[in-house]
This record gives sequence, C-alpha cells and structure tokens, in this order.
Amino acid sequence: MEQIGLEPVDGITVTTLVDNLTDSLLADCGPARRPSLAVSPRLPVSLFAGGDTDDALRGEHGFSALVTVVKGASETRVLFDAGRTPDGLVENMRRLDLAPGDIDIIVLSHGHWDHVTGMDELIRRLGRVSLPVWIHPEFWTRRRLAFPGSDPVELPTTSRSALEGAGFEIVERRQPSFLLDGSLLVTGEVDRTTEFERGFPGHEAHRHGGWEPDPLILDDQALVALVRGRGLVVITGCGHSGIVNILRYVRALTGEKRLHAVIGGFHLSGPAFEPIIGPTCDAIGDLDPEFLVPTHCTGWRATHALAARFPNAFIQSSVGTRFEFSASDA
Repeated sequence: MEQIGLEPVDGITVTTLVDNLTDSLLADCGPARRPSLAVSPRLPVSLFAGGDTDDALRGEHGFSALVTVVKGASETRVLFDAGRTPDGLVENMRRLDLAPGDIDIIVLSHGHWDHVTGMDELIRRLGRVSLPVWIHPEFWTRRRLAFPGSDPVELPTTSRSALEGAGFEIVERRQPSFLLDGSLLVTGEVDRTTEFERGFPGHEAHRHGGWEPDPLILDDQALVALVRGRGLVVITGCGHSGIVNILRYVRALTGEKRLHAVIGGFHLSGPAFEPIIGPTCDAIGDLDPEFLVPTHCTGWRATHALAARFPNAFIQSSVGTRFEFSASDA
C-alpha cells in the first residue's frame, strides 16, 4: 500500500452531538469535558415550584459529532454524521449553544438512516447552502435487514434529488480523500484484512433488480487527523468495516503507528457480533490506543469488555461530551 502523509494539526475537538447514551452525572475524565448542569439551558415546567427544569440533552440510537480542527490560526468545523431523528441533531446543538451555520464541511460515514436523518432538520435550519458533503458512491444504495425467521425490513434511503436540491456540493469518493490542505483524511473504502471481521450477516442491498447479500457495507468510512506530537485521532460512524480493520488500514495508509484516540461505533452489539468481542479486544491491545471511546452501536457487552480490558484508555461516551486533544512538542 502506498502511504499518504497527513499534515499534523495543532488540536482537534470532538463534540458528541448524537449518541445512544446520555448521562448528566458523568465527571470530566482525561480529555473528556462534560456538560455542566449548572449552566444548562432551561425548559418551562409548570409542575415545579421554580417553574422550570434543565433542557436535557437527548439520546437516540444514532451517531453524530462536531469535529473542530485547529491548525495555526485556522479553525474548521466538520460535521461527521447526523443521527437518527429529523431534529435530534439540531436540538442537541441548540442545547449545547452550537450554531448549525458555523459548520464548514459535512462528512457522512455511510448511508444508514441512523447517521443521516438529522440532515432533514439541518437543511431547514441552514436554508440553501453550498456546503460540501463527502460521501462514498454506495451511500445511495437501497438496503434492508433480512434475518432468519423475520420479515425483511427495508431501511430508509436518502433521496439524491433532495440532498442535491438543498444546495449541497456532493463529493463522492471511493478512495482516500484529503480535506483542509491535507490535514484531515476521509478513509474511503477500508481494506478488510482480519479473519474475524466478516461484515453484517442479514444485511442486503437492492442491485440488478433484486435483493442480494451486502455484508461488507463498502461505503463505511472513517475520519482521521494527526495531532502533532500525539498520534492519530480516528472517528468512526458504525465501524461496519470492522474497528480493527479500520485502525490497521489507517496506520498502514498514513505510516503513523501511534493511535492517540479512537472514538465512535464499533458495531459489536447483538448475537451476530458478540462472538468477536474477544478477538477484537486482543487486536486492540496490540494496537494500543491511548484513549478508547466506544459509542453508539458498540453494544453493552462489548463496551463493558473494553472498559475492563483497557481501564486506563477507556472513557465513557455520553451526548454532549467534548473530547479535547492538543498537540505536544515533546
């Protein structure tokens, strides 16, 4: 594999906008900064003597993060995925005092609805804009879940005409792509090299006039930055490519072995994936990330296994958490 060099950045902040879990009692931990109840926005409630309560952040089965990249005096905000409900993303942004109009670039990790639906209300809030939206060509593919003993369930598919009609500049790439003058990497298709990460059984795509197996979900891609003096920060959506495949691919592609942080969905939830929790933990141990933040579809069993195996690296995810990674000159 021909290596491509990433330009180091001075800092990167990853703010979790949509995730399955919200926990108002979590404390700051390492690079993780939690929202404060003391300064949270208020919501009128006639039931209470004071007349209001905190306007709590919403959790949902989906993922979205605002990735702020700092390089010199420049600061760029990248929206990575958009969550599952039409208004969950923008409502959590409002509660966190973040403005949709400040987004510079959008990257959608893959076409599944739990990473895309929040674009609906975002479009209404932004109006017609020419923001670039980076996707893989397979993003538009019709998909369904067809599990033995159950009726197939077709997943919502993004309308090309609706997304393009909103004024976005759609950028489709299968291969790795650079953003921000070589400072941010969108992986494109990820090489599948492990023996145990074999995709999503029961996942199908509509092609050639019918449904056919689509376990690999080739549009799954990650976002990567190199923090100067620290190493790689890797952000995944669902990690359908396999979290170990992704991390091995990113290290081979960039030539950088240090993994400073891994944040995102590892897709280890449910009976089809729980058998590979052990091999995944073993492989992550070899990769040795400094910080490990499993989110969204990682699943209860896998999250607890990772927390037990890597207590010094593991950080609990929660909606509203801001992960701050700064450069080191050491």
